[in-house]
Amino acid sequence: MKNSLNICVREFKSYFTSPIAYIVISIFLIITGWFFFATFFLYNQAELRNFFELLPITFSFMIPAITMKLFSEEINTGSYELLYTMPVTNLDVVLGKFFAVFAFLIVMLLPTISYAVFVSFLGELDYGPVIGGYIGAVLMGASFAAIGLFASSLTRNQIIAFIIGMTFCRILTLIDKMLFFLPGKVLNIFQYLGADFHFQNISKGIVDSRDLIYFISVSFVMLYATDLIINENK
Repeated sequence: MKNSLNICVREFKSYFTSPIAYIVISIFLIITGWFFFATFFLYNQAELRNFFELLPITFSFMIPAITMKLFSEEINTGSYELLYTMPVTNLDVVLGKFFAVFAFLIVMLLPTISYAVFVSFLGELDYGPVIGGYIGAVLMGASFAAIGLFASSLTRNQIIAFIIGMTFCRILTLIDKMLFFLPGKVLNIFQYLGADFHFQNISKGIVDSRDLIYFISVSFVMLYATDLIINENK
């Protein structure tokens, strides 16, 4: 875990030594802030429902943008081989990069707490769905980060890594929106595969073990697949 932590710190710092972090966080806050405040007074209710409804779609292209360089850049520049001359394992590298993205995700979400503060001044805010929404956002963000890492391990081209990661995340986000095309016998299966379905459940303030298991399983499977790909490319 010490090696993973060192890699995590290195990767996390690298975000803020370049414009990437500031650009991504600024775009995220502009998009979510614009849609939140543009529609807030239409609902005339003290809640963050419209903010949380937007998160899955926003995350599906923001998080792949954060993760696209983590392996592909190192493979392209050759620093990938240098990394493995050090006393680290595949798992150290994968977990270190994953935790770096996870920490970045937390930093990106922190300013949005101001939305809840703003709403609480205008009415009686129900904190259950707000807390549930942020728990769901962290879990969904972690699973998308794992998908982004997997996509980045597949190619040396960052743009291709971004497209692959975004496609995977978009499919999981939108799959439960296309259920009317499917026969009734498989509806429950495809609904369970939808990330947005599980996120919206948690954002209602109801933390169900099935939703937790879904996000943890997606993260585990994608990180394990990344480890296999990295091991294959060594």
